[in-house]
Amino acid sequence: MVRYASGALILVLAIAAASGTTAKAADAAPTSAAPTFTRDVLPILQKNCQSCHRPGQIGPFSLLSYESTRPWARSIKTKVASRQMPPWFADPAHGTWANDRSLSQTQIDTIVKWVDAGAPQGDAKDAPPPIDWAPDGWQIKPDLIVKGPEFRVPARPEKNVIEWTTITIPSGFTKDTWITSVEVKPSELAVTHHICINFTPHRPNRPYYVMNYAESPRDEDGVATDRSAGVAGAPPPPPPGGDNPGTAANGGFWCYVPGGVADDYRPYGAGKLVPANMDITVQLHYTPTGKEVVDRPLFGFTVSEEPPARQWLATQVSGAGANFAIPPNDGNWAAPPAQVEFLADVELVQMMPHMHLRGKDMTYHVIFPDGRDEIVLSVPKYDFNWQVAYQAAQPIKIPKGSRLRVEAHYNNSSSNKFNPDPNRTVYPGRMTWEEMFNPFFGVIVEKGTDPTKVMKLLFGTVAGDGA
Repeated sequence: MVRYASGALILVLAIAAASGTTAKAADAAPTSAAPTFTRDVLPILQKNCQSCHRPGQIGPFSLLSYESTRPWARSIKTKVASRQMPPWFADPAHGTWANDRSLSQTQIDTIVKWVDAGAPQGDAKDAPPPIDWAPDGWQIKPDLIVKGPEFRVPARPEKNVIEWTTITIPSGFTKDTWITSVEVKPSELAVTHHICINFTPHRPNRPYYVMNYAESPRDEDGVATDRSAGVAGAPPPPPPGGDNPGTAANGGFWCYVPGGVADDYRPYGAGKLVPANMDITVQLHYTPTGKEVVDRPLFGFTVSEEPPARQWLATQVSGAGANFAIPPNDGNWAAPPAQVEFLADVELVQMMPHMHLRGKDMTYHVIFPDGRDEIVLSVPKYDFNWQVAYQAAQPIKIPKGSRLRVEAHYNNSSSNKFNPDPNRTVYPGRMTWEEMFNPFFGVIVEKGTDPTKVMKLLFGTVAGDGA
């Protein structure tokens, strides 16, 4: 039996195996007969769709069985034929990705033909074995679970604003622990803009479960009037006696954002070391929807008894400094680039663009010491509702002295259907209707490397402080 105690570590009775089971290949061409669900469609759904479309995940309906899939057949056909689903936005001309869930044309044709044939079920004997998904809506099978702080999200707060909040809770980690994957799991996805967590050293004078709000003066529309308050590098105040997520030198922090997935370091033979008796600092940001709810987030971890061969470092930087201001009615505004220099050899393994509603595109470049410029990720059509972390199929080796340069464009015109107001100048800010330019990325370094000596910021780039 699992016991839940707020802020305490929960030991799952059995140490879980690696999450998920790889589905069998689903790219084979359909047979001349009409495709069936069990033989032709289910393998595609297992490989590309079920990670989101199952109970407890962000997908609005389950695709685990024929019975749950059949009522949605025509909608599925429309979405996959237009390539709206599955959500995947990386330009295939740059990079290959371990978590690529996009469909091949053959797979799309199979689904379309299946629906056009009346969506037949087929013979149950043709069905592949079901995927061994983690229970209770988890993406990983956590060995350890920490209960996060409950947060009441009001239906209609003043100016429709809920400011960023930081809260410190005890972690329950009583010994040095190597984390090999982590998942932040909100209970109320519809209102969760982001939840970020970080392990920070315990301080005797630090109060637990105290909400510390990042208040900003705002106009009648809820837009911050203090421009410095929203600039990355001017983070929300820390909890009393505490630190902000992302500032500790223990390998970075973790965030949930809409459409995000768990961070899993196991495929790369890597992990993060959490020293004994650390606290967890939680940064919370919610967006009201007109209905009061209470979010009860959980933080899940897999751990390794033996130290992994390498160390995973996660970070974010930002080009949203003092010169960041998107003019009204500009459909292709270029932000000042975000740039870092690597002070040690690293392997780049993960990238995740983060902007808000006016975000249009983002491109990650690596500029090598010999001057060679390689695009390692291009996201030409950014979607705030699906913030994908792109995991490299093979680590990208980056020698000391190389630079990471990230560029982004914004659409502040009426052609952007998500734009709240194209007639305003848009500044950096924490609310969804303000903007951010925060490229996240993860690198692998040799075990024992000092995380504070791996990179430095360049040319006005500032440290990111959340999502």
